Amino acid sequence: MKILLTGSNGLLGQKLVALLRQQPDVTLVATSRGSNKLASHYPDVRFIALDVSDAAQVQQVLAQEQPTHLIHTAAMTNVDECELNREACWQHNVTAVENLVQACARQHIHLTHLSTDFVFSGEAGPLAEDAIPGPVNFYGESKLAAEQAVQASPGPWAIARTVLVYGVAHDYGRTNIVLWVRDSLRAGKPIKVVADQWRTPTLAEDLAQGCWLLAQQSAQGIYHISGEELLTPYAMALRVAAYFGLYAGLIERVDAHTFTQPARRPARTGFLIDKARHDLGYQPHTFAEGIALISAQSGTGA
Repeated sequence: MKILLTGSNGLLGQKLVALLRQQPDVTLVATSRGSNKLASHYPDVRFIALDVSDAAQVQQVLAQEQPTHLIHTAAMTNVDECELNREACWQHNVTAVENLVQACARQHIHLTHLSTDFVFSGEAGPLAEDAIPGPVNFYGESKLAAEQAVQASPGPWAIARTVLVYGVAHDYGRTNIVLWVRDSLRAGKPIKVVADQWRTPTLAEDLAQGCWLLAQQSAQGIYHISGEELLTPYAMALRVAAYFGLYAGLIERVDAHTFTQPARRPARTGFLIDKARHDLGYQPHTFAEGIALISAQSGTGA
């Protein structure tokens, strides 16, 4: 099989490159809007610059490469930026998906599309795949519209919804909750962490594995791919402090109203992952195992 990957510079994209290049029966083509951040790490991986919001580029690259499968991870994911810059959000999260859906259907390419728990209102988590969406911010609205575009495709498709992804990546501007808490506490810096939002945090390696299972099996339909433990960010922070032996007294328990943010967040999401376990053989790490892996990858131990 030949897999074309979008968003290869992102956190999930990097984990997928690392995973897919090791599969003996996979030919991988990595794409991203910017220059290749992984060239020095994986010089064996073919890379093509691709702006998925450009329909002509999408058609040209897919016709040229003729992949059997496409995993679409590229998106505008900064929730507040999406709220403030709705036109750009729609272009990157909806128009781009419409372009890919059209091109994939034409060539009968199996499309795996990444979505989010933010398509839900956050009133009743953890949620199964058949829960009724109801986004409370524009990012969620854009991702729901993208899901609907994928579901309308006459070609083969799978949607992988996920939750609060964390991990370590090369040359990646964002931090993650594990390193943020660890580094703040090591520096003696007090932090405020919300205790009234619930998520099932997802290790990036687990999400990459879930995407690979969907593509490998040419799965059809919606799948929830996340961690299994329903935790608040405050509870996550306490676990990080305990793992690294750091002073948890610096962690202040607050609620979401403490922060002024342009976009509202759903209060309680998190996923039930029984379908992915049963249909795909998906098996995520525990949050404790995720902390340990990030500790090893970031070069410093507990």
